[in-house]
Amino acid sequence: MNEKNLPDDINSESLNELTELANKIIEKLENEKDLENSIDEYQKLLKLNNFIEKKFHKTNKEISEVTKSKIKNIVSKKNEKKIT
Repeated sequence: MNEKNLPDDINSESLNELTELANKIIEKLENEKDLENSIDEYQKLLKLNNFIEKKFHKTNKEISEVTKSKIKNIVSKKNEKKIT
């Protein structure tokens, strides 16, 4: 299952927008009576879920790096004040 099969504009969407899309697919699956018609939507949901998970981990890593950098700057400035 590869996210390459998802629409191209999916990369530019936020995690909230992607979650809304997943919820719409879930709602559609819940309302479907014929399971044969659900296979494609279920596959799409699985791909979307994997994409959301990867994007979440990437965003989490970016936030962690920014936070560490800010903490390092704060500590560095605090140490400079102690020295002077």
